[in-house]
Amino acid sequence: MNRVPTSERNSGSDLIPMELLSSSDADISRAAAALACGRLVAFPTETVYGLGGDAFNVNALARIFEAKNRPFFDPLIIHIARMEDLDRLVFWDSLDSRAVKKFSLLAKNFWPGPLTFILPKLPKLPDLANAGLPSAAIRFPSNPVAQQLIKLSGGPVAAPSANAFGCLSPTRAEHVVSQLGNKVDFIIDGGRSGIGLESTVLDLTAEPPRLLRPGGLSREQIEAVIGAVEIPAQQPGAGAQKSPGQLKSHYAPLTPLCLYPSGGLNSLPPLPGEGRLYFSPQGFSTGNESGSISGSIIENKQSGVPFRILSERGDLVEAAANFFDMLHELDKLGLEIIRAEEAPPYGLGAAINDRLRRACSN
Repeated sequence: MNRVPTSERNSGSDLIPMELLSSSDADISRAAAALACGRLVAFPTETVYGLGGDAFNVNALARIFEAKNRPFFDPLIIHIARMEDLDRLVFWDSLDSRAVKKFSLLAKNFWPGPLTFILPKLPKLPDLANAGLPSAAIRFPSNPVAQQLIKLSGGPVAAPSANAFGCLSPTRAEHVVSQLGNKVDFIIDGGRSGIGLESTVLDLTAEPPRLLRPGGLSREQIEAVIGAVEIPAQQPGAGAQKSPGQLKSHYAPLTPLCLYPSGGLNSLPPLPGEGRLYFSPQGFSTGNESGSISGSIIENKQSGVPFRILSERGDLVEAAANFFDMLHELDKLGLEIIRAEEAPPYGLGAAINDRLRRACSN
């Protein structure tokens, strides 16, 4: 366990140092006991790090919103580690039989995992957790540290991403320390998140189901199990959102970001103070069929322009895992602008592009 003396928060009359914990059984047990007492714990999941609080403790929920500077109309995702915990959260009687069947099929195939369901909620779940809506966002993470923490705490645990609202999501404990260190009681360091993108959010209170947020599970994978899903044509306006991650501006680095079509950076000369984010070394839109490194990337190397390549192999899974990590790296360089190119628009590429579009909407 590491104590971080420079990160202190005011809890009543006491100054309590934030503590960085390991993923040992003893440290997870300590963090779980803290959760049960209404304290906040940031922890790793397979998607990104989450900022957890007892889902039934209104004071803990309020602290989550305060720590993130998150608007109350943006609901939290409730995390479980046992299927039986759904009966503490979901009002099954108000769910259409077709939706129940689709939930069962998807849960069998993809839970635990990076899929969040919008389901009708029971009244005992505090309105603060779900923006006062009759539904709640619920996920069963696959990360073993997250599962052990939630089980030992007595769960369920409300846990949005452990970042300042609207900023880059954290995929490492150090990202949480940087953004929220003085506002969190404990941070469990479980290494880098494997998937690197937030969960996919599917609304089962609508027919056909609606894909509210693309994420770590692709639309294609979902449709292979339950058939067609709908993507809303317009983003919601002001007021309560059914799902997190629906606002036009979100997931943004501090450095301004400008987005280009796939291959669109290849013809642009490097500018002073810029950095670049490429999907892969190949120019998908430039007619480059040789598989060689694009001229733009070679030029960046020669001119000293900082850049990152999400996947040297053009692999969408690898690109997703690297996405936030590499944006954090570029964001620390004091650049004037980050120029990024889109990923291919299918599979996890759809989620990467969604995050890029929201990042450049500031």
